[in-house]
Amino acid sequence: MSRETNTPERTLLLSLFEAGLKRVAPDVCLPPHVPEPQTGGRTLVLGAGKAAAAMADAFARTYSGPFEGLVVTRYGHGIGRTIPGIEVLEANHPVPDDVSQQAARRMLKLAGGLTKGDRLVFLASGGGSSLMSLPAPGLPFVAKQGLMKHLLHSGATISQINCVRKHLSAIKGGRLAVAAGQAEVLTYVISDVPHDITHDVASGPTVADPTTLEHAADILTRYRAPDRALMEALLNNAPNETVKTAPPTWHTRLIATGHDCLKAAEQAAVAAGYDVINLGADLEGDAATLGAAHAALALKLQAEGKRVILLSGGETSVKVTNAAGRGGRNMTYALSLALRLGGASGISALAGDTDGIDGSEDAAGAYVDNITLSRAAKKGHDAKKALDENNSYVFFEATGGLISTGPTRTNVNDFRAILIEPRAA
Repeated sequence: MSRETNTPERTLLLSLFEAGLKRVAPDVCLPPHVPEPQTGGRTLVLGAGKAAAAMADAFARTYSGPFEGLVVTRYGHGIGRTIPGIEVLEANHPVPDDVSQQAARRMLKLAGGLTKGDRLVFLASGGGSSLMSLPAPGLPFVAKQGLMKHLLHSGATISQINCVRKHLSAIKGGRLAVAAGQAEVLTYVISDVPHDITHDVASGPTVADPTTLEHAADILTRYRAPDRALMEALLNNAPNETVKTAPPTWHTRLIATGHDCLKAAEQAAVAAGYDVINLGADLEGDAATLGAAHAALALKLQAEGKRVILLSGGETSVKVTNAAGRGGRNMTYALSLALRLGGASGISALAGDTDGIDGSEDAAGAYVDNITLSRAAKKGHDAKKALDENNSYVFFEATGGLISTGPTRTNVNDFRAILIEPRAA
């Protein structure tokens, strides 16, 4: 799971991460919610997200009736074998590609073939917004790709980005469920968003949405989006408004969250003999700012003689000023934390994305301890410069701090753990 020989502290923090991941794995969280088979009627399984293939596999192994389906996941996030009855596509993330469009079109067509007495099961997880993407009429796909790249680098929150996505889409914001007509719609959600707002996960293709065209337009103005005239025209077009009210045939169930992940990690930490302060799974804001704040809190607790593990989750953001830089929000958080700690002994930390991919890199996140900065300096890497230039991946690659899990096939967003030991006498 790691690229460096583990110290006892690193081993402990990795074990907490692993405990959290196991709790939110699809084969653990989905089977208890799988419904009984239909009496007559078809069951169509669709899904989108980094956990989609694993969710489809868990459904297929649990559901006792006939079904058929199609899901789309990120490249490399399939399960490596065929799922009986369910086709798996792989597409690009975080910016959609042609397969994203193909998946969306095919799903709309499949859902449109359902009738009263049939059932649509939708498997939603983080990443689905990019993986299943079909622009609203009048929006060129290349323009939507450019808009997404801009927003992802702008520092906008995931909720803001998904608000825009829903209002410039032909499938999100409840539109896929509308295509299913009078069929029953069951949506199962592994949440990767703060506060577990179901209409934000995969931009809610089968969930009613309270955000509005006006909200989306304000976001584009705030973050100075490109192609403003085109976007404003689309957001002034009433048919692009999302579904506001779910009919009684639509049902949504949250099956795994960041809170579940942190709870499992907390239990593992207590079993290892530590007190735990759980800051919650809904933290947002700038990654570097949060890293510095958590370092200050860790130093304060250490000064008070505490032996404790700080846990937190959520989804931070990074304003990208260097497009050629490498590193995601968890590596950025860890680097900022290391700078603020200044090599303090007795404090170590791990920050990682629960999908196994921090940003667009091949590592989940990074580990920090009291020798991180000194090791970097010996190898000619300046931590402050790396932070300013969005090069946290390069920094941790050089210093042995990268945490690598490979695709986890789940996604409840950020996981952060800080281990605090009292200062030596």
